[in-house]
Formats: sequence, C-alpha cells, structure tokens
Amino acid sequence: MKELTQPTLTIDGKTVLIEGERNLLELVRKAEIDLPTFCYHSELSVYGACRLCLVQVEGRGIMGACSTPPEPGLKILTTTQEIREIRRIAVELLLANHDQQCPTCARSANCQLQILAQRLGIRKVRFKPVHAPVPIDESSPSLVRDPNKCVLCGDCVRMCSEIQGIGAIDFAHRGHDVCVTPAFGKQLGDVECVNCGQCASVCPTGALTPKSEVDEVWSLLADPEQKVVVQVAPAVRVGLGECFGLKPGDITTGQIAGALRRLGFDQVYDTSFAADLTVIEEGTEFLKRKQEGRKLPMFTSCCPGWVKYAEQYFPDLLPNLSTCRSPQAMFGSLIKAMAPEQLKVDRKNVKVVAIMPCTAKKFEAQRPELGVDGDPDVDHVLTTQELAHMIQSAGLIFNSLETESFDMPYGFYTGAGVIFGNSGGVMEAVLRYAGEKLKGGKLDRIDFQEIRGESGMREASITVDNTELKLAVVHGLRNARVVAEQVRAGKCGYDLIEVMACPGGCIGGAGQPVSTNHNARALRTKGLYEADKMLQLHKSQDNVVVTECYAKFLGDIGGEKAHHLLHTSYQSRHRIVDEVLPLMQARGSRKNKVSVCLGTNCYLKGSQEVLKTLLYHVQATGLDNQIDVRAAFCMDECECGPNAIVDGEHIHDCLAANVIEILENHVENEDKREK
Repeated sequence: MKELTQPTLTIDGKTVLIEGERNLLELVRKAEIDLPTFCYHSELSVYGACRLCLVQVEGRGIMGACSTPPEPGLKILTTTQEIREIRRIAVELLLANHDQQCPTCARSANCQLQILAQRLGIRKVRFKPVHAPVPIDESSPSLVRDPNKCVLCGDCVRMCSEIQGIGAIDFAHRGHDVCVTPAFGKQLGDVECVNCGQCASVCPTGALTPKSEVDEVWSLLADPEQKVVVQVAPAVRVGLGECFGLKPGDITTGQIAGALRRLGFDQVYDTSFAADLTVIEEGTEFLKRKQEGRKLPMFTSCCPGWVKYAEQYFPDLLPNLSTCRSPQAMFGSLIKAMAPEQLKVDRKNVKVVAIMPCTAKKFEAQRPELGVDGDPDVDHVLTTQELAHMIQSAGLIFNSLETESFDMPYGFYTGAGVIFGNSGGVMEAVLRYAGEKLKGGKLDRIDFQEIRGESGMREASITVDNTELKLAVVHGLRNARVVAEQVRAGKCGYDLIEVMACPGGCIGGAGQPVSTNHNARALRTKGLYEADKMLQLHKSQDNVVVTECYAKFLGDIGGEKAHHLLHTSYQSRHRIVDEVLPLMQARGSRKNKVSVCLGTNCYLKGSQEVLKTLLYHVQATGLDNQIDVRAAFCMDECECGPNAIVDGEHIHDCLAANVIEILENHVENEDKREK
C-alpha cells in the first residue's frame, strides 16, 4: 500500500511542510524568515495594501505572500534583487509623505517604518512629497491621531470594524487625497470611538498613539504640597518587562514597586486590592439579582471601553450592567475618601495616579460622575508604555532594581484580584466568591477551567449547591454585540456575562507594549495565573484588609456608604455629539433657534415636510435675519415624532403650523422684552 506523504513546498531552497497555513506569508514565517509587512495581522482580513511581503513564485512571477494560498510543489524566493528594489521604492514612497521627525515621535525606536528603512539600508528618499501637512487630532482623552504619519496600511480601519465592530475610522477620498479619518470628517473625540485604543495597538507607525500624561505626572511629583498615590493594575506586572528586554508574561511586580518609589510617589499600592473589593460588591449584587430574578443577565462593568460601547449602542441594556465601579475607580474613590484623615491633608492635595494597560481608562477617569465637586477620584492615568518612558527618563536600570513590596494596607491582595487582568478572570474571581456564598462553606476547588481559554466567545454552565449558573465570557466588542443582541431579543438564558473590549482582556490592552511576539497575549495570561498560584490567598473574601475596610469605614457590603463610594450610574450616548446641520443662520445679533429632527422615525412621520415649510415661512416673512434653523440627527424621542425644539422647548407630534406658531410667539415675546 502506497504511503501518504504530506504536501510540501520550497522556500529559499528549504522544504517546508504545509500544515493548514492560510497563505504563503505564514509558511515563510514558519521557515523562520521575517518577511516585512505593514498590513498583515492574523486576526484581521487580508488587505494586501503595503506590497512589502512580496515573493517570487517560480513560473508565476512576483506575488503578495499574504494573499496567495499555498500549493504543494511551489518554489518560492523571498529575496531577489528585483524584490529588494521594489521594497526599497515602496518604503521610500511612504517616507516621502511621512512626517520624518522621528526623534520626537512617540513610536521612535519601535516604529515598523523606521525599522524597515534601516533594514533596507535607505539613507536618502528620492521622491518629493505631494501631501500638505494636516493638523494633529488631540480631541480624544485617550488617543492622539497624527495623519501626517499614516502609511495607509488600513490596520486601524480593519481592527475597529472587524474586531470591535464600530467603524469609528475609515478611508475617505480618492487618489493621492485618500486618508484615514473619523466619520463625517470629525475629530476622534466627537465620534463613536470607545477609546479602547486597539487601532493604536496595530498601527505600525506613530499615526495613532496613546495620549501621554507623563508631563503632568512629573509636575505632580515635583510639587511638595501634593501627596501622590499610585495604583498599579494587575496586567502591568506581566507586560512592563517587555519594554526592558524581558519576555512577555515575566512578572516584574517587585521591580515596579521599587521603580515607582524611586520616581517619587509617596504611596505605592496595587489595584488588585480594589479588584478584591470589586469582587465582593459585584458578587453580592449578582447573587441578589439571581435570588430576586431581576435584571438578568448581569453584565460586568470593569471595562470602560465596554461600558461606553453599551451606552452608545445598547442604552436599553444599561440596567443589566453591574453598578459597580471598575477597580481603578473604586480605588480612587476609596483613597480620596480615607486619605485626607489618614495623611492629615485636604482632599485637593491628595492626587491619585493609575498605571493601567488600557487607554479607555483615561476616558473613564474624566467621567464627571467619578469625582466629587469637579475633583476626579483618579487624577491621571498612565499606560504601561508611559511608565516605561518615565523609568527610562529617570535613568533607572529596571532589570537591576531591587525588588520591593507594595505599601500596606492597600498593597495587600489575593489571587482573585490578580486574574482580573485577563479574559475570564473577573468571572472566575466572582465565582470563587459567589460559589462559597451559595454553598455556605468552602469550595472544593478554586480553578474554573470551564471559562478559561482564548476564544472570543465562551460559555459554561456551573452548578453550585443545586444552583445552576449559566455564564458567558466575551472579549472583543464585535463579539459583545452578538451576545448583547441575543440578550435584547430574549434568546439567551445567561445569568452573568463578562465583557472585555480588548482581545485577551486587559493583558491585550492598547497601553501595553507593542509586541512582535505572536504569543504575547497567551504568555501574559499564563503569567497572571502563575502569579495567582504563587499567592497564599486566592479568594477575595479572604482578604483581611478588605474585611477590615468594611468593618471600620465602609459599613455593610452593598450598604449605603459602600454604594455611594463604590458604585456608579450610566448614561445613554446613543448619538454622535452635536450632530446637527445648520440650514439657515441668523445674520442679526438676536437669535432664535429651531431644530427639526430628521432621524429615521421622524423622517418617516413627515419631519422633512415640517422643515421645508418652516424654511419657506421664515424666508417669506423676513425673519431669516434672526432665526437659526437646523436639522438634527436624532432627539431620542422616536415614539412621539416628528420632533422639533424651539429655543429649548421640545415639541412632540409636531406639524409645521405648530412649530411656526410657537416660533412666532417666541419672537413676539423677545420683541416685547426689548421694548
């Protein structure tokens, strides 16, 4: 009987097995050849825009490796004189229209364009630029968008659309005018961006970067009147080392604590303590909902990217979100409530800095509900990358720092708080608490392997003391949309759903080091689980400092004081900010404002005719010198449309005659007041 042989092809003279690889690029990398590319990511669709991963296929010519499926018997060359010259020209053309102020770029020394230019030996750009410089977009609290550094690889566009399901940025215009821009030509801070920063995590240059708050933190540390407290998120300990040559997943907790003290922080704490606190509050809230059978399933609320996404796209499901603040927000609220008495200083002189793997945390810190009288509970958020920059700026040799411990009492934590940093960790931590409450005694196990894994959508059913818990774990907002739609339609029976915006959870946050290691997320996750195992306590309810905090300060779990300091509320962000279209602008100094809704429901009910009649009337009566007429995108009053607003007065089920009558009354009253 003839033996079956595995299919092979040849790459640069080396025979390589074909074992399910999707394209030639994956096989080239399997052959340990680093073929350059800007626009290829295994999680995204094949785009083939950069034309850098070219290979020569015998009998077929030069082809893009990322878009060519493998076939047995192919003979491939990855480096020829012709291919090298094509790559050089491609990179030179990119450089010609690229802001080349590399030493001051946030991605300097970690920029794929810079690295490629060095690899290809480019010392001079032979082409002239054709694009004029455009303004930098700094409107977002989390990200900076510099179109002058964009190479049009499309990575950010596909990440935002395919993984996150948002599409806040896309290609616009044609030819040499083509660019990547937010919807409607707006700034990033004015569209439905959720600040997750995943666009920045895949950007090969400095076109999209986390917004730095390093200078502000340096200023705080230099002010002798300020007591600066810092908290460090769980995922930072398995990511920061990559900035200093260590492997992804290497735990650097001790060096981080030592570095932060050397930088000048007065108190160095671990956000894992607040994660334990979150488990207690969230677990109690979940059990109460489960027992009362209300507002299920309950969604976790630790991820600010997911919370903003829910506010924008699923405002009707906001009651299903846990009211618990995130660990970052809980920590800030608790410290600013307790520290003034403990440190004998005013609240205004206590500053909280958070070290986070996440860019959306910067947005969260600015939410007005997470503060007191305009004073935020968390003053500044630094990403893992920003902390690395501060350490480097201070000249500290990170790998040589002596390991130190976090300060007590808020540096004490359990393994449940540590695993918050990866997808499924919040769910598992809550189960370790809720399981014991349901059983009325110690659990037989603390590891819930059923909910672990790398899949973007996982579900499990766990029975504890005759109580069945139906669970779902989701990461990536496109997956979150699928689950949320099922909940909205009443087609799922989950009790608890964990959602994290970033692939892999916080360990894959956009504030983490940009890694070329394809297994970085898996290694970081492994590091957190190993950190859990190395601790003596693995359940939040065993954290004696948390217990003491309730006894001496917070009162009852879920009680009035705990609810005030540790919980929050949400708001509908269903529409794009200020989405109105001015149709007629008053020329005089006095203005009356009229807006007519042209959202879908109002449009179908005749709002366009209302607007048309109103415009004709204003022009015919000579009122166009004192009336602004605008078309609004949506007023979120769809059930009672058409809708209009006249000088702040909302008119439901309006007809043109109603709007004109009310408008004329407003104008007449203005005339009387002036006389």
